[in-house]
Amino acid sequence: MKQTMGGFLISQIKQIQGRVFEKLLLQAGIREFNGAQGRILFVLWKEDGLSAVELSRRTGLAKTTLTSMLDRMEKKGHILREFDKDDRRRIRIRLTDKARVMEKQYEEVSMEMNYLFYKGFSDEEIVSFEDRLMRILKNLEEEESK
Repeated sequence: MKQTMGGFLISQIKQIQGRVFEKLLLQAGIREFNGAQGRILFVLWKEDGLSAVELSRRTGLAKTTLTSMLDRMEKKGHILREFDKDDRRRIRIRLTDKARVMEKQYEEVSMEMNYLFYKGFSDEEIVSFEDRLMRILKNLEEEESK
């Protein structure tokens, strides 16, 4: 196989996407959190009360990075850390009411980002593209877990 550029292109997309998303957040007047913190909130809006380990897995953030971000989010009043009722060694991350009210506004920015991401793609192309990305992600997760 000839030299490929998939990993390089994904890295560039991630960098540019992050900058564009930050810009869209600011244009929407969202200054309470940044794009990376928004990823954490997004996961918690879908399922509140996850452990830090599960939150790390679902966001793709390293545990050390996640911990420092959670510290900042807790100081801003977006999340609470609570001991698990069944296992006090485990801490659950819960959203505050302050964070819950931002979901709709964040969703609107996400929809705009989604439009920019897939502008000019057919529905079939989007499904095919995302299927391939999921395969790449699965391959990398398998390697990481070895």
